[in-house]
Amino acid sequence: MKLLRIPASALAALLAALAAALALGGCAGNPRLHEAREFAAESAKLGGFADLTQRFRDTYQREQPYLSPAADQRERAADARRHAAYPDLMAIHEAVLLYMQTLGKLAGGETFDLKAPLKTMGTGIKAWPDTGLTDRHVNAYSGLAQLLARTVTNPYQERAVQAMVRDGDQQLQALLEAMQNLLRYYGKSSDNERDIVLGMLEVEIAYADTPRDRLLAALAKSHRLAKRNEYRLIGLRHTLAAKHVAAIAAAHAALVQHMAQEGKPDAALADEYSTAAAAQ
Repeated sequence: MKLLRIPASALAALLAALAAALALGGCAGNPRLHEAREFAAESAKLGGFADLTQRFRDTYQREQPYLSPAADQRERAADARRHAAYPDLMAIHEAVLLYMQTLGKLAGGETFDLKAPLKTMGTGIKAWPDTGLTDRHVNAYSGLAQLLARTVTNPYQERAVQAMVRDGDQQLQALLEAMQNLLRYYGKSSDNERDIVLGMLEVEIAYADTPRDRLLAALAKSHRLAKRNEYRLIGLRHTLAAKHVAAIAAAHAALVQHMAQEGKPDAALADEYSTAAAAQ
Protein backbone atom coordinates (compact mmCIF):
# COMPACT_ATOMS: atom_id res chain seq x y z
CA MET A 1 0.00 0.00 0.00
CA LYS A 2 1.39 3.39 -0.98
CA LEU A 3 1.56 6.17 1.58
CA LEU A 4 0.24 9.56 0.63
CA ARG A 5 3.04 12.09 0.78
CA ILE A 6 2.06 15.65 1.66
CA PRO A 7 4.50 18.42 0.70
CA ALA A 8 6.20 19.95 3.71
CA SER A 9 4.89 23.46 2.91
CA ALA A 10 1.31 22.21 2.65
CA LEU A 11 1.66 20.24 5.87
CA ALA A 12 2.97 23.30 7.71
CA ALA A 13 0.09 25.42 6.46
CA LEU A 14 -2.42 22.74 7.48
CA LEU A 15 -0.97 22.46 10.97
CA ALA A 16 -0.93 26.25 11.37
CA ALA A 17 -4.57 26.50 10.33
CA LEU A 18 -5.51 23.66 12.69
CA ALA A 19 -3.65 25.29 15.57
CA ALA A 20 -5.39 28.60 14.92
CA ALA A 21 -8.79 26.92 14.80
CA LEU A 22 -8.14 25.08 18.05
CA ALA A 23 -6.91 28.26 19.71
CA LEU A 24 -9.96 30.23 18.70
CA GLY A 25 -12.23 27.37 19.70
CA GLY A 26 -10.66 27.30 23.14
CA CYS A 27 -10.88 31.06 23.49
CA ALA A 28 -14.50 31.12 22.42
CA GLY A 29 -15.44 29.15 25.51
CA ASN A 30 -13.27 31.20 27.84
CA PRO A 31 -15.51 33.02 30.38
CA ARG A 32 -13.20 36.05 30.41
CA LEU A 33 -13.53 36.51 26.68
CA HIS A 34 -17.28 35.85 26.79
CA GLU A 35 -17.72 38.60 29.39
CA ALA A 36 -15.60 40.97 27.30
CA ARG A 37 -17.82 40.31 24.28
CA GLU A 38 -20.95 40.91 26.35
CA PHE A 39 -19.52 44.21 27.56
CA ALA A 40 -18.64 45.26 24.01
CA ALA A 41 -22.19 44.53 22.86
CA GLU A 42 -23.43 47.31 25.16
CA SER A 43 -21.83 49.90 22.86
CA ALA A 44 -25.19 50.30 21.09
CA LYS A 45 -26.47 52.10 24.18
CA LEU A 46 -24.13 55.03 23.48
CA GLY A 47 -26.26 56.12 20.52
CA GLY A 48 -28.32 58.38 22.77
CA PHE A 49 -25.24 60.45 23.61
CA ALA A 50 -24.48 60.99 19.93
CA ASP A 51 -28.07 62.08 19.20
CA LEU A 52 -28.10 64.51 22.12
CA THR A 53 -24.73 65.95 21.07
CA GLN A 54 -26.17 66.70 17.65
CA ARG A 55 -29.26 68.23 19.24
CA PHE A 56 -27.02 70.40 21.41
CA ARG A 57 -25.14 71.58 18.32
CA ASP A 58 -28.41 72.60 16.62
CA THR A 59 -29.83 74.56 19.58
CA TYR A 60 -29.83 77.91 17.78
CA GLN A 61 -31.85 76.60 14.84
CA ARG A 62 -34.71 75.68 17.19
CA GLU A 63 -34.67 78.74 19.43
CA GLN A 64 -34.00 81.44 16.81
CA PRO A 65 -37.68 82.17 15.99
CA TYR A 66 -38.34 82.92 19.67
CA LEU A 67 -35.39 85.26 20.29
CA SER A 68 -35.43 89.00 20.79
CA PRO A 69 -32.85 90.98 18.76
CA ALA A 70 -30.55 91.30 21.79
CA ALA A 71 -30.88 87.63 22.68
CA ASP A 72 -30.31 86.65 19.05
CA GLN A 73 -26.90 88.32 19.02
CA ARG A 74 -25.90 86.51 22.22
CA GLU A 75 -27.13 83.14 20.99
CA ARG A 76 -25.35 83.51 17.63
CA ALA A 77 -22.06 83.67 19.51
CA ALA A 78 -23.02 80.60 21.55
CA ASP A 79 -24.00 78.81 18.34
CA ALA A 80 -20.54 79.40 16.87
CA ARG A 81 -18.94 77.91 20.00
CA ARG A 82 -21.22 74.87 19.89
CA HIS A 83 -20.34 74.16 16.27
CA ALA A 84 -16.63 74.60 16.96
CA ALA A 85 -16.77 72.17 19.89
CA TYR A 86 -18.98 69.59 18.16
CA PRO A 87 -16.19 67.55 16.44
CA ASP A 88 -14.32 67.15 19.75
CA LEU A 89 -17.47 66.25 21.66
CA MET A 90 -18.28 63.57 19.10
CA ALA A 91 -14.67 62.37 19.13
CA ILE A 92 -15.11 61.39 22.79
CA HIS A 93 -18.08 59.24 21.81
CA GLU A 94 -16.23 57.69 18.86
CA ALA A 95 -13.19 56.87 21.00
CA VAL A 96 -15.26 55.00 23.58
CA LEU A 97 -17.19 53.25 20.82
CA LEU A 98 -13.96 52.21 19.08
CA TYR A 99 -12.51 50.84 22.31
CA MET A 100 -15.60 48.72 22.98
CA GLN A 101 -15.90 47.46 19.41
CA THR A 102 -12.19 46.62 19.25
CA LEU A 103 -12.41 44.74 22.54
CA GLY A 104 -15.39 42.78 21.27
CA LYS A 105 -13.66 41.82 18.03
CA LEU A 106 -10.45 40.92 19.83
CA ALA A 107 -12.34 38.75 22.34
CA GLY A 108 -14.17 37.06 19.47
CA GLY A 109 -11.01 36.29 17.53
CA GLU A 110 -12.05 38.51 14.60
CA THR A 111 -9.61 40.29 12.32
CA PHE A 112 -9.85 44.06 12.17
CA ASP A 113 -7.98 47.09 10.88
CA LEU A 114 -7.61 50.20 13.03
CA LYS A 115 -5.48 52.25 10.64
CA ALA A 116 -8.24 54.66 9.64
CA PRO A 117 -9.78 55.30 13.08
CA LEU A 118 -6.37 55.56 14.75
CA LYS A 119 -5.29 58.09 12.15
CA THR A 120 -8.35 60.16 13.02
CA MET A 121 -7.71 59.84 16.75
CA GLY A 122 -4.11 60.88 16.17
CA THR A 123 -5.25 64.41 15.39
CA GLY A 124 -6.31 64.76 19.05
CA ILE A 125 -8.93 66.97 20.64
CA LYS A 126 -8.85 70.06 22.84
CA ALA A 127 -10.48 70.98 26.11
CA TRP A 128 -13.78 72.89 26.31
CA PRO A 129 -13.91 73.74 30.04
CA ASP A 130 -17.37 75.33 29.87
CA THR A 131 -18.84 71.99 28.83
CA GLY A 132 -16.93 69.92 31.41
CA LEU A 133 -14.40 68.60 28.88
CA THR A 134 -11.04 69.26 30.58
CA ASP A 135 -7.35 68.60 29.92
CA ARG A 136 -7.59 65.37 31.93
CA HIS A 137 -10.14 64.04 29.44
CA VAL A 138 -7.99 65.22 26.52
CA ASN A 139 -5.05 63.27 27.91
CA ALA A 140 -7.26 60.20 28.43
CA TYR A 141 -8.31 60.42 24.79
CA SER A 142 -4.67 60.39 23.66
CA GLY A 143 -3.87 57.56 26.08
CA LEU A 144 -6.70 55.42 24.74
CA ALA A 145 -5.47 55.94 21.17
CA GLN A 146 -2.00 54.74 22.20
CA LEU A 147 -3.50 51.71 23.96
CA LEU A 148 -5.46 50.71 20.86
CA ALA A 149 -2.33 51.04 18.73
CA ARG A 150 -0.45 48.70 21.09
CA THR A 151 -3.27 46.18 21.34
CA VAL A 152 -3.31 45.25 17.67
CA THR A 153 0.35 44.20 17.83
CA ASN A 154 -0.27 41.43 20.37
CA PRO A 155 -0.70 38.02 18.68
CA TYR A 156 -2.07 36.31 21.82
CA GLN A 157 -5.80 36.86 22.03
CA GLU A 158 -6.47 36.20 25.71
CA ARG A 159 -3.47 38.16 26.93
CA ALA A 160 -4.33 41.04 24.59
CA VAL A 161 -7.86 41.22 26.00
CA GLN A 162 -6.62 41.13 29.58
CA ALA A 163 -4.03 43.82 28.95
CA MET A 164 -6.48 46.01 27.04
CA VAL A 165 -9.08 45.86 29.80
CA ARG A 166 -6.57 46.42 32.58
CA ASP A 167 -4.52 49.17 30.92
CA GLY A 168 -7.47 50.93 29.32
CA ASP A 169 -9.68 51.24 32.39
CA GLN A 170 -8.33 54.57 33.63
CA GLN A 171 -8.58 56.26 30.23
CA LEU A 172 -11.99 54.76 29.47
CA GLN A 173 -13.41 55.79 32.84
CA ALA A 174 -12.14 59.34 32.29
CA LEU A 175 -13.84 59.54 28.89
CA LEU A 176 -17.07 58.13 30.30
CA GLU A 177 -16.86 60.78 33.02
CA ALA A 178 -16.46 63.39 30.28
CA MET A 179 -19.61 62.07 28.61
CA GLN A 180 -21.50 62.40 31.90
CA ASN A 181 -20.25 65.98 32.29
CA LEU A 182 -21.32 66.77 28.74
CA LEU A 183 -24.77 65.29 29.24
CA ARG A 184 -25.28 67.48 32.30
CA TYR A 185 -24.17 70.49 30.24
CA TYR A 186 -26.54 69.53 27.43
CA GLY A 187 -29.32 69.30 29.99
CA LYS A 188 -28.64 72.83 31.26
CA SER A 189 -28.52 74.10 27.70
CA SER A 190 -31.85 72.42 26.96
CA ASP A 191 -33.39 73.95 30.08
CA ASN A 192 -32.20 77.39 28.96
CA GLU A 193 -33.66 76.83 25.51
CA ARG A 194 -36.96 75.71 27.10
CA ASP A 195 -37.12 78.86 29.22
CA ILE A 196 -36.51 81.05 26.19
CA VAL A 197 -39.12 79.35 24.02
CA LEU A 198 -41.86 78.92 26.62
CA GLY A 199 -41.17 82.34 28.12
CA MET A 200 -41.71 84.02 24.76
CA LEU A 201 -44.93 82.03 24.18
CA GLU A 202 -46.29 82.93 27.62
CA VAL A 203 -45.80 86.64 26.95
CA GLU A 204 -47.17 86.62 23.42
CA ILE A 205 -50.21 84.46 24.27
CA ALA A 206 -51.20 86.95 26.96
CA TYR A 207 -51.29 89.72 24.35
CA ALA A 208 -53.08 87.56 21.77
CA ASP A 209 -55.78 86.23 24.12
CA THR A 210 -58.53 88.54 22.85
CA PRO A 211 -61.75 87.82 20.93
CA ARG A 212 -60.21 89.21 17.75
CA ASP A 213 -57.15 86.94 18.01
CA ARG A 214 -59.00 83.90 19.33
CA LEU A 215 -57.73 81.53 16.60
CA LEU A 216 -54.15 82.77 16.95
CA ALA A 217 -54.28 82.31 20.72
CA ALA A 218 -55.67 78.77 20.36
CA LEU A 219 -52.89 77.82 17.95
CA ALA A 220 -50.26 79.36 20.20
CA LYS A 221 -51.55 77.47 23.26
CA SER A 222 -51.48 74.20 21.31
CA HIS A 223 -47.92 74.94 20.21
CA ARG A 224 -46.92 75.77 23.78
CA LEU A 225 -48.26 72.42 24.98
CA ALA A 226 -46.35 70.59 22.25
CA LYS A 227 -43.11 72.37 23.18
CA ARG A 228 -43.61 71.55 26.87
CA ASN A 229 -43.98 67.87 26.00
CA GLU A 230 -40.93 68.05 23.72
CA TYR A 231 -38.69 69.41 26.47
CA ARG A 232 -40.07 66.95 29.00
CA LEU A 233 -39.21 64.04 26.70
CA ILE A 234 -35.76 65.47 25.99
CA GLY A 235 -35.16 65.62 29.73
CA LEU A 236 -36.02 61.93 29.99
CA ARG A 237 -33.64 61.16 27.12
CA HIS A 238 -30.83 62.96 28.96
CA THR A 239 -31.55 60.93 32.07
CA LEU A 240 -31.61 57.65 30.14
CA ALA A 241 -28.38 58.45 28.27
CA ALA A 242 -26.65 59.25 31.56
CA LYS A 243 -27.84 55.93 33.03
CA HIS A 244 -26.43 54.06 30.04
CA VAL A 245 -23.04 55.73 30.34
CA ALA A 246 -22.95 55.01 34.08
CA ALA A 247 -23.89 51.37 33.43
CA ILE A 248 -21.05 50.99 30.93
CA ALA A 249 -18.59 52.50 33.41
CA ALA A 250 -19.73 50.07 36.11
CA ALA A 251 -19.62 47.11 33.71
CA HIS A 252 -16.05 47.86 32.71
CA ALA A 253 -14.99 48.24 36.35
CA ALA A 254 -16.52 44.82 37.04
CA LEU A 255 -14.75 43.39 33.99
CA VAL A 256 -11.41 44.70 35.27
CA GLN A 257 -12.03 43.07 38.65
CA HIS A 258 -13.05 39.74 37.12
CA MET A 259 -10.05 39.73 34.80
CA ALA A 260 -7.75 40.36 37.77
CA GLN A 261 -9.31 37.56 39.82
CA GLU A 262 -9.51 34.94 37.10
CA GLY A 263 -6.31 35.95 35.34
CA LYS A 264 -3.87 35.56 38.23
CA PRO A 265 -2.12 32.57 36.64
CA ASP A 266 -1.48 34.74 33.58
CA ALA A 267 -0.24 37.77 35.52
CA ALA A 268 3.38 37.22 34.61
CA LEU A 269 2.49 36.89 30.93
CA ALA A 270 0.34 40.01 31.04
CA ASP A 271 3.15 41.99 32.66
CA GLU A 272 5.51 40.70 30.02
CA TYR A 273 3.17 41.95 27.29
CA SER A 274 2.78 45.36 28.92
CA THR A 275 6.53 45.78 29.21
CA ALA A 276 7.06 44.80 25.58
CA ALA A 277 4.22 47.06 24.41
CA ALA A 278 5.58 50.05 26.34
CA ALA A 279 8.94 49.59 24.63
CA GLN A 280 7.39 49.86 21.16
